[in-house]
Amino acid sequence: MKRVWIILVCLFVISQADQEAFDVRHHLSTVTRYSVSKEVTQNLIEGSNVPSDCTPIHLNLVARHGTRSPTKKRLRELENLAGRLKELVRDAEARKLPSDKIPGWLGKYVSPWKGKVKGGELIRQGEDELYHLGIRVRERFPTLFEEDYHPDVYTIRATQIPRASASAVAFGMGLFSEKGELGPGRNRAFAVTSENRASDTKLRFFECCQNYKSYRKAKEPAVDKLKEPVLNKITASVAKRHGLSFTKQDISSLWFLCKQEASLLNVTNQSCELFTPSEVALLEWADDLEVFMLKGYGNSLNYKMGFPLLEDVLHSMEEAIKAREENLPPGSYEKARLRFAHAETIVPFSCLLGLFLDASEFEKIQKEKPLELPPQPPKTRDFKGSTMAPFGGNNMLVLYSCPAASSPKYFVQVLHNEHPIAVPGCDGKDFCPLEDFKTKVVTPHLKHAFDNLCNTNLDVSKHTHPSSKLSFWSWLLGSSQKTEL
Repeated sequence: MKRVWIILVCLFVISQADQEAFDVRHHLSTVTRYSVSKEVTQNLIEGSNVPSDCTPIHLNLVARHGTRSPTKKRLRELENLAGRLKELVRDAEARKLPSDKIPGWLGKYVSPWKGKVKGGELIRQGEDELYHLGIRVRERFPTLFEEDYHPDVYTIRATQIPRASASAVAFGMGLFSEKGELGPGRNRAFAVTSENRASDTKLRFFECCQNYKSYRKAKEPAVDKLKEPVLNKITASVAKRHGLSFTKQDISSLWFLCKQEASLLNVTNQSCELFTPSEVALLEWADDLEVFMLKGYGNSLNYKMGFPLLEDVLHSMEEAIKAREENLPPGSYEKARLRFAHAETIVPFSCLLGLFLDASEFEKIQKEKPLELPPQPPKTRDFKGSTMAPFGGNNMLVLYSCPAASSPKYFVQVLHNEHPIAVPGCDGKDFCPLEDFKTKVVTPHLKHAFDNLCNTNLDVSKHTHPSSKLSFWSWLLGSSQKTEL
């Protein structure tokens, strides 16, 4: 009997340790803060030993905007939630529910954004993320940023959405800090250019692609249907645990509140504590499933429409090589092209590069074959919004020139959130010859012209993940997965 008690105590201690080690801030899908995601090692590799005589000659950056406030629509949702929570507490009190079952904050909840009528703007934490990213990029590649600023040498582009352009400004202030004479920080002015959002096929291709917009509108109800069983089970569990009459909409709003509190306010002991770690993992999976289906590998149209951006990246590299081969003087050619956009930009761009795939999966997308849906927890998965596109998430493609005696002469290094990452088209390395990158990563996408892909009659069912034609339960049973709460 004594041995049984010892085992039970050990199991309890292990369980408590697991609970304490769990940090909800690592499980917020695309609402994850950059500082949290940046240190995650998923799919990252030990960086290649770039030969010391190879020098970076050009840098492409594609970054998501930094941490932002909730949008106007979501602000209203949180205002409505406050009233709904009070209603639930009154109902519980009328039923004489023991007070220890009701979290103390529920009846007193007031939205932190109460009275705010506009939203979606870059907040201070987001400014800080991009500002320090700019400083780190300059420190990492000092030879690229040693020249005096000129807009044709350091091109900075952003979408017309204010949080993206504000992110570009914050990044530029870090990148060019102490390079000017403005104010005590010795800042300098710099240009940020934007294209009309209705024609920006490089950074807002998702808004310019009519076939994608049609696909997404038709697909959203099916994605909600896939997520519904998870929400139903978690709603039942949370309602039973607290004795409150939560609805599925309540749980959806509370999960949104949890993500906002944990990411923007660093508060994890309020709405997030309504959910167990296993429930958080399932809710995160449901969010990632939506990203996969509507922005990522779940539909080839999602990422093929982003080819103009990949083409622009390659063109900038070829221009840099041409300038070097022609011995153009410093200051007369571009050394960095820096772009600031959205999750809807960086997820498709990462997919075009084949990030977070193994070799067999990469081969499938090259042949435009569908991938399996991300497996449910507790199974592990590589496709996670928290690492692929957190606030401030970014991909950098660095072009290197190696000595003339070496063959090949030009190489590309791919960094994701500032870390080397395995690129299937580079044989699982982060550093490979430019010609290999062009042949294995870029060329397979060349067959799709943007206008033909996006603005002609397209049978989107040919680009749809096969599981969308099945019920959620047939997919669930077919993959032998069970939801564990």
